[in-house]
Amino acid sequence: DLIPTYKAHRVAEETPAGQTDEEEVPDTLSPQVPIIEDVLAALGIARVGVTPYEADDVIGTLAGRATGPVDIVTGDRDLYQLVDDARQVRVLYPLKGVGTLQVTDEAWLREKYGVDGAGYVDLALLRGDPSDGLPGVPGIGEKTAAKLLDAYGDLDGIMAAVDDPKAKLTPSQRKRLDEARAYVAVAPKVVRVAGDVPLPDFDPALPREPRDPAALEALAEQWGLGGALQRLLTALQH
Repeated sequence: DLIPTYKAHRVAEETPAGQTDEEEVPDTLSPQVPIIEDVLAALGIARVGVTPYEADDVIGTLAGRATGPVDIVTGDRDLYQLVDDARQVRVLYPLKGVGTLQVTDEAWLREKYGVDGAGYVDLALLRGDPSDGLPGVPGIGEKTAAKLLDAYGDLDGIMAAVDDPKAKLTPSQRKRLDEARAYVAVAPKVVRVAGDVPLPDFDPALPREPRDPAALEALAEQWGLGGALQRLLTALQH
């Protein structure tokens, strides 16, 4: 609602005159979801979600509640904003499946982007993300965004500099940021992961053995799960 282009490329057209409110997903994915849910139920592995929040909001809320080290395994760079060395929260970003993981902590973020986890939201919204339909500020790329954040601290500091004639912004930077005020005002709410999702009670403990072996065996035979399921069972035993 706040940014019409956000994820608009994923929305399926209902008719030439209108659109659905739901994201379009690959046809090969949808049929697998109920099977995955049945397998998780038979295994006894918890899953949790709350409409209308996205999965990253649930992850953000769980990470915020945690009292010990947290490793978030995800290919979604938006979750870099949750990285927090003080709270021992880091992101394990798959480079080649889960066999090769990039350990993303604050040192890595500073070296790569010049910001910490909290600053990644401002960097992302300034830079934009075409894959999500997040427009960003025209003419402000990743390197320029990082330099502006280094100079002025955060998004509020950058926008204050736009109003300060003494600030050392280039004329084009000042103009582009000034013209993007409406976007900058709403983008943080869109980009920032929610940390207050009203999650239901659930048991996050991983089972050592399947909750319903007979159901799991039937699912494995019906869908030919074979090696993938066996690797999961072996991992749970360790």
